[in-house]
Formats: sequence, structure tokens, C-alpha cells
Amino acid sequence: MSEFKRIPPEQALELRKQEGTVVVDIRDSQAFAAGHITGARHLDNHSVADFIRNADLDAPTLVVCYHGNSSQSAAAYLVGQGFSDVYSVDGGFELWRATYPAETAQGTAE
Repeated sequence: MSEFKRIPPEQALELRKQEGTVVVDIRDSQAFAAGHITGARHLDNHSVADFIRNADLDAPTLVVCYHGNSSQSAAAYLVGQGFSDVYSVDGGFELWRATYPAETAQGTAE
């Protein structure tokens, strides 16, 4: 895959069920702590280098932001870093939370 794909939350939910799928949330740390997709990792400018260094570049990687706009730039960046299977979730966490409230978590541990 030379580009990322944009997918709706419904498709992201199915992809998330696949073993090895990684979900990264690029919102600010306070927003992440207040709520995020269950199992998501918070990714920011301070953690991105370690994430890339330790990542499976071929694993399906879902990128989430607030509304699905900033995640597109982040997804394109990850593709540029060698990731081969990257998806930007349309509607971001706001649409995810409205669609799948049971598939969200709080806190900073993930």
C-alpha cells in the first residue's frame, strides 16, 4: 500500500478485531485520558519516534483524531515512514464514541 485509506467507523471496528491491528490516537493527552478507543495507544510528537522504531510496519494501523481530519496527515506521515497498511478513521473519535460508546475507555495507561 503506497497510500493510506480513509475508512468509516464500521470498517474500523471490523479491522480492529483482526489480530495485530494497532490503533493510535493523535489527540492531545487530556482528550485521550478523557476517552479513547479501547486498546488505543496515545501518539504525539514525543512518542512517535519510539512507536515507529518498535512497530510492525506491516500491521494494520488505524489512526484516530478528533473528527477525521488531522488523522489523514498523520496517516500519510506513517506511510512515508514505511508503514504499509494505514487507515484514517473518518469522523474521528467523536463519531466513534457516538457510534460505539461501549468500545471506549478512559485513562492514560494504554
